[in-house]
Amino acid sequence: MRKWLSIGLVLIVVALIAAAVRFFTVAPERIDRAQNRVQRVALDITPAATALQATLDVADMHADSLLWKRDLIARSDRGHIDLPRLIEGHYALQVFSSVTKSPKGQNYDANGADTDTITNLAIIDLQPPRTWFSLLQRSLWHAEKLHSFAEQSAGRLRLIATPADLDRLLADRKSGATVVGGMLSIEGLQDIEGNIGNLDVLYAAGFRMAGLAHFFDNDVAGSMHGVAKGGLTPLGRQVVQRMEAMGMIVDLAHASHAAVGEVLAMATRPVVSSHGGVQATCKVNRNLTDDEVRGVARTGGVVGIGFWQGAVCSLDPNNVARAIANIRDLVGIDHVGLGSDFDGSTTTSFDASEIVAVTQALMSRGFSEDDIRKVMGGNVLRVLRAGIAQRG
Repeated sequence: MRKWLSIGLVLIVVALIAAAVRFFTVAPERIDRAQNRVQRVALDITPAATALQATLDVADMHADSLLWKRDLIARSDRGHIDLPRLIEGHYALQVFSSVTKSPKGQNYDANGADTDTITNLAIIDLQPPRTWFSLLQRSLWHAEKLHSFAEQSAGRLRLIATPADLDRLLADRKSGATVVGGMLSIEGLQDIEGNIGNLDVLYAAGFRMAGLAHFFDNDVAGSMHGVAKGGLTPLGRQVVQRMEAMGMIVDLAHASHAAVGEVLAMATRPVVSSHGGVQATCKVNRNLTDDEVRGVARTGGVVGIGFWQGAVCSLDPNNVARAIANIRDLVGIDHVGLGSDFDGSTTTSFDASEIVAVTQALMSRGFSEDDIRKVMGGNVLRVLRAGIAQRG
């Protein structure tokens, strides 16, 4: 009897281990598929758009691909971005954001800071235990992931941290090299954990852009989707000054209107709104007002237009072009670019390999070839190069 009990116990343990292995293998993929969807619509892409796309240096200011348990070097059948799809889309640069905290029941109107879904994701993905309870360590882990992907890419993915890095990338692409740049950004500076010194830690890890807040108010700034929606805190003002001094671009996306106004009033370098839309074409509270767009332009910065419902009130690429045209007409063509929010728990009608859909929409709207080059990458590349240059 004791022998059979022992055998039964072993079988139970084996079954439990097998179930756990299956859960930690299957669950991350299922979550990724559910959160990052492509709901395709008919895209009538002309030969002229395809030919122009092949000559572009596409640059996108925001994707959350590092959040998910996905090999970005291999082509995937889920999500929006991986290296093969970036290459097919003729990308020169993709900015990869580090998402460290997201409230349960996330919405555009009001969220507290007392819950977090990313902790569960960190555990389910079997990330290093140091990331389970530290927002700073989550960002450092995301940086390590991108560094690792670059090392595994056989030179096709390069990390961009200096203007010289960007210059070499573009020169090599011009000479025919198949290479894409990756730049690190932060979605909400709650990851400095209240310590401005951690900005230097993040900078050393390769981060060159940071949003002040995400979906909740933090100790740096109020969020457009927070409870109080306040402006910059005293720490936040120090953070903005420190970022400008070190060559880390200030990103206004998700910041409250009060915080946006305060940053624009004190900015001495170009700022960006990395991903979103404009209230003139899609009246959603997270989108920028005309005055805010004018403020970004006055700094020499750029507004990145997203591809999802909350940014342009549609999944139709023509609505992306409509928002871009609005900014062009308001402040000029030099201040608008792409901010997809690919892999940001969003649904879009195309993935990175099909970014020609935006090129086609711009062509159909009458944009010139030169202006399309600016929108699809030139403006973002110019502003990022200027923004990451350290002050002498």
